[in-house]
Amino acid sequence: MTFDRRSLLTLPLAAGLTLPAFARSGAQFTAAQPRAMDVPMWPPAERFALWPGIPQGAPNPLPIPQPRMPRYPDGYRDFQMRGVLRAEVGVFRPARPDGRAMLIVPGGGYSITSLRNEGIDVARVLNGFGITAFVLSYRLPGEGWADRADVPLADAQRAMRLIRANARAYGIRAEKLGVLGFSAGGHLAGSVAVLHDFKAYRPIDATDRHSARPAWAGLMYAVSNMDPGRSHGGSRANLLGPDPLPAVQARFAIDRQLKAGDPPLFLVHAEDDTTVPVANSVDTLAAARRAGIPVEAHFLQHGGHGFGTRLSPRSPGSLWPQLFDRWMGELVSG
Repeated sequence: MTFDRRSLLTLPLAAGLTLPAFARSGAQFTAAQPRAMDVPMWPPAERFALWPGIPQGAPNPLPIPQPRMPRYPDGYRDFQMRGVLRAEVGVFRPARPDGRAMLIVPGGGYSITSLRNEGIDVARVLNGFGITAFVLSYRLPGEGWADRADVPLADAQRAMRLIRANARAYGIRAEKLGVLGFSAGGHLAGSVAVLHDFKAYRPIDATDRHSARPAWAGLMYAVSNMDPGRSHGGSRANLLGPDPLPAVQARFAIDRQLKAGDPPLFLVHAEDDTTVPVANSVDTLAAARRAGIPVEAHFLQHGGHGFGTRLSPRSPGSLWPQLFDRWMGELVSG
């Protein structure tokens, strides 16, 4: 199935992606399981572009948006994107906002972005806790951009700054903006946490005077480094290219870049993950403890990879959004 830009804009929002029933009681949280027949939509009705016009370092020819909707074995349909030219952020507002906000960074090995499974669905769950959610559709490094390794980080930094610059309009507290990433998106979220001051792009307006530092970072089954044999091979190849400079490879080793004063971390990883080995999060946990960074880690016996919010309610891992919400509450109250 193929789509042009016009047809992409007319896709209906999933009928079943309503505000979760658990919004009235965090203590009784159960992740709402998306229905298999739901059809997601991107972009959502409320969104904003990251860059005025075409971003710096654009390739020739320009990337062409290529959405796709793969069907999972259980009938669930994701919404994935590649060929992103104009990076943008979808805005998902809760019924009762509490001032907290989250930039959600979908994964996809830096070759696609899983905008539904690790974006829209996650945003809807967080909305149930009063969190205003922002889903990032970022440019992919292997599509001809100059300084390829810095391209996703530039988009994530710019998104954080734009959200902060418009905090009042979104009804959020600028100091309560965090980041939550999945798989390669978890690597990008971790990169924002440790490289928020790194100049990934040339400042273009007053927005870029705002901080890109997240108040906290949730790293879900995240890639932690770019080492051959230790990282996820696809993420490494797509982000860095075939012959990366050692300095660039070291820059994106999250577990070795962590330092005192970096944001608190929340880690979730399944031991039976055969895509991104659990050692990635174990290494991040150890590094955070060495640096004196507050960290909460949950290692699941079962869960595999790429589960987003779709684990069975019978699985202990399905409660990770509730644990994340309570952990953030401890940080704010403490």
